[in-house]
This record gives sequence, structure tokens and C-alpha cells, in this order.
Amino acid sequence: MFLLRIQRKYLKNLKSKNKVAAFRIKHPQRRNITRVVTSYNDHKADLRIDFNEHCGYCDCWDKFKTTYYEIDHFVPKSILTKKLKTDYSNLVYSCKSCNNAKSNQWPTNDQNICNQNNQGFIDPCQSDYALQFERSDNGEIRWATELGKWMFIALKLHKPHHAIIWQLERLGAMIDEIRQITVVNLNHPLKDDLLSICLQYIDYENQLRELQ
Repeated sequence: MFLLRIQRKYLKNLKSKNKVAAFRIKHPQRRNITRVVTSYNDHKADLRIDFNEHCGYCDCWDKFKTTYYEIDHFVPKSILTKKLKTDYSNLVYSCKSCNNAKSNQWPTNDQNICNQNNQGFIDPCQSDYALQFERSDNGEIRWATELGKWMFIALKLHKPHHAIIWQLERLGAMIDEIRQITVVNLNHPLKDDLLSICLQYIDYENQLRELQ
């Protein structure tokens, strides 16, 4: 019951009135970085900060897939005619899955038009991006608009790892709270069991990272 109360607390904060969870909690914001670099990969550290260590497209936390995160050109390099390939404002911190799925897709073929007739993309740093999607109780991504449906298919957001990583991040937050409670209340009847669960979670998390 104790663990269930904590879980309900987090889900309550994440869900809207129609019982679906918000697509993401923290909104990415690019800084106005204009320094000259020789390669767009030189921006990776800054992008990781600006995108809150999450993929701009699927919102998966890179804690669980650190070696698979790349840099996507929002407007594909093949479409660019005015911006440089190193232009920070056109770069997205992206997991390998989303970067590969998006590839050179750009239905309008015009770098100044991101989407048209519910086909195309929205820059993940725009607030409207998160409105295109929602989450089910188990973390699966769902489209909320017709444009969201197009992006969902284009980015292959149906893949199961999106929901798994979402759940791991939420469980990690709950474990952090449990650890604080058990430290404060050393006589809590569930202290030993909860600490054991925390240690097991951390152990599995480390094993997962070692495999990647």
C-alpha cells in the first residue's frame, strides 16, 4: 500500500483529466549558441544540456542508452540551402532510433515550411510539439492530432523501448523518494524490503548500461 500511494502520487501529477499522461515533463529549449565549430558533433554536449538529457523526438532519457544518442538535423542536410550544417538552431539531440527513422524525411521539400496538410514535423523545442502526443498509463506514446499521427508513424514511436524507458525513469523517481523516507524514518516497517528493492533496481540499471 505504501508503494502504491507513491506510485499514485506520481501518476496523478502526470495525467490529464482524460486519464492519459503528459508526453513529457520538461520542455527542451535551445540556447542561442552561435560559436563557430568545425563539426556539428562539437555541439553535442550543449545539446544534451538543452534537451534535458532526453531525445527531442521520443523523450527517452539517455541514462539508459548513452551510446546511442546522436545529433539530428531538424531540416535535413539534403534540404538545407541557407543554414549551415553546424547551425545550432537546426540541431536536435536524438536517440539512434528516432534519428534513423526520421532520416531525410521532409514532405514539403522546403526548408522554410516544416509541415503542411498534416504532414511533416514540428521542431521539438516548440511548445506545440508535445501537444501532438500523449502517453498511456504504461508509457506507450499515442498521437493526439493528425499531424501527431504522421510524426508517430514517421518516427516509429510505436517501438516498445519508448514505454520501457519512460517506466524506468518514473520508477527511479519513486525509488529516490522511498530512499529518502526510509532514511528519515529508520523504524519504518518496510525499510529493509524497500532498501532491497532500491539496490536491486540500481544493480539492474547498471547491468543494462554495461550491455550497451
